[in-house]
Amino acid sequence: MDVMNAVDRSTAGLLAAVGGIELVVQNGYLHYTLPMRCDTAPFKDNNVREAIKYAMDRQLLLDRVLYGFGYLGNDHPVPNSLRDFATPAELPQRAYDPDKAKFHLKKAGLGSLKVQLNTSEGAFTGAVDAAVLVQESARAAGIEIEVVRQPSDGYWSNVWRAKPWVVSYWSGRPTADWIFTEGYYSAASYNDAFWANERFDKLLLEARAELDQTKRRDMYVEMQRIVSGNGGQCIPVFAADILAKSDKLAHGPVAVNWDMDGYKLADRWWFA
Repeated sequence: MDVMNAVDRSTAGLLAAVGGIELVVQNGYLHYTLPMRCDTAPFKDNNVREAIKYAMDRQLLLDRVLYGFGYLGNDHPVPNSLRDFATPAELPQRAYDPDKAKFHLKKAGLGSLKVQLNTSEGAFTGAVDAAVLVQESARAAGIEIEVVRQPSDGYWSNVWRAKPWVVSYWSGRPTADWIFTEGYYSAASYNDAFWANERFDKLLLEARAELDQTKRRDMYVEMQRIVSGNGGQCIPVFAADILAKSDKLAHGPVAVNWDMDGYKLADRWWFA
């Protein structure tokens, strides 16, 4: 075998230690999400959504589910490889903060919260473990999460977009407009948080017609702030795609937009 994709993250380090094998790690668009239905109680209240976002230990998920292969998410879907990505100076990274989570619960009129989180290995590898880690970290904020393990068969038909809170993923898209249009525009068919924001919709349409790149980027940064602070998506981590290859294979710069060098490995790679 000369190359394989979707390397198991838990054993990637062992594989890399084998002579003649190299890992190619692509930090791209893939991100893991926990969409909350904004049309369903208790997630109608943004204070509840904010509480859950602050009650999530993202670093723990990065370390234990992704084994460090990825980077922290900030509750919006724009990857850090895109020009329109909101930098930490423009949108500070959300940190695990049980006290802030309690503050938002109090603003919602709640002393504690009990919710169900539906998950399945059909969502992504490690999705059940991720849900359990979210459950554990949320306890310190007074949030009791019942992890409901659903069958992989039928997960996308019977659970995703059907249950109030689920585990999901997005492979991402190569532009901010594309991912926002497919998953965040109020009328989008894949808006799995059932979220609507008038200001966001207005900016999305205006940005398409804006020819000034600086002004357009400012619009996308504002959209990321709106989604992160008001949206129904918890996006704790972006996950790297991992390839293992023989050291006989050579290649140039590797694209991060999709797995296997943007699905062009067969065209771009060669035997040295």
